[in-house]
Amino acid sequence: MKAILLEKYGRPKEVLELKEIPIPNLKENEVLIKIYTTTVNDYDWSMVRGKPYLHRLLFGLSKPKNPIVGMELAGVVEGIGAKVSKLKVGDAVFGDISNFGFGTFAEYIGIHEDAVLVKPDELSFEIAAAIPHASLLALQALRGIAKIKKGQKVLINGGGGGVGTIGLQIAKLSNCEVTGVDSDEKLGMMKSLGYDQVIDYKKTDFTKTGEQYDLILDCKSTKSPFSYLRALMPTGIYVTIGGNPSSLISVLFWGMIFTLFSSKKLKILGLKPNEGLDEIAQLIIQNKISPEIDGPYTLENTADLIQYFGEGKHKGKIVIKVSGRS
Repeated sequence: MKAILLEKYGRPKEVLELKEIPIPNLKENEVLIKIYTTTVNDYDWSMVRGKPYLHRLLFGLSKPKNPIVGMELAGVVEGIGAKVSKLKVGDAVFGDISNFGFGTFAEYIGIHEDAVLVKPDELSFEIAAAIPHASLLALQALRGIAKIKKGQKVLINGGGGGVGTIGLQIAKLSNCEVTGVDSDEKLGMMKSLGYDQVIDYKKTDFTKTGEQYDLILDCKSTKSPFSYLRALMPTGIYVTIGGNPSSLISVLFWGMIFTLFSSKKLKILGLKPNEGLDEIAQLIIQNKISPEIDGPYTLENTADLIQYFGEGKHKGKIVIKVSGRS
């Protein structure tokens, strides 16, 4: 099978190679999935470069323990282990596999059967691959942690990416007024998707405009916790879905302190992979939300696409067509 291999850390174009390797052997609780589509995520950008260095403690100090990265897929089961009970050969499946491993930048993967769900027939493989990670970050942050309410004033920092574009649509289902922050190149697309206001982060610091929000969903987390507090309403909530470890530690620490004397809240989302995925799928089937897809591209373009993601140039979710149908 073809796979993108990472055998040392570095710049994507310098360390990622497309190679032929054997199809994996299955353990008794694993399924063999022929991958039709996969995606690019922040994990891939961090893992390929080995930065932040904290990742290396988990995934290999000098080089990756697993040379194939990638965490989202949609595909078809082509083989099952002896103790597999939930899936059968021929099932179309999708999901965020990160609770059980990585390795979706390949034509096949062997993974625990609990890593994926059966794909609804109404979803294409491209859409199915695009929704597990980003959509659930948005759903779990907005509805799970923030308990979004009708008519709230919401800001999404990183509004033009996969999480932001779905987050906008979830907020609009609650008739919220939504401001999106991203680069100038994405603002036109963001306006067309329904943002009420858009901000170019290179020109305007949203924490210094004097505007305050009931809810801030942050996909970047590059500022101090005090800046976010300044931009919150008296009972507002800030939720970050990721960022560099030092920023997240700062949000965690000060969030606990502020809770003691302020009604404003600073929260970090710890994603629960695939929890709520059926709900997202049904919202798409009912035409209530729709993922914004950048692509599909080919597996051969993976290194360029990870660099493209890391530079923040992507609009919506980057989808890679590995093989098979769409």
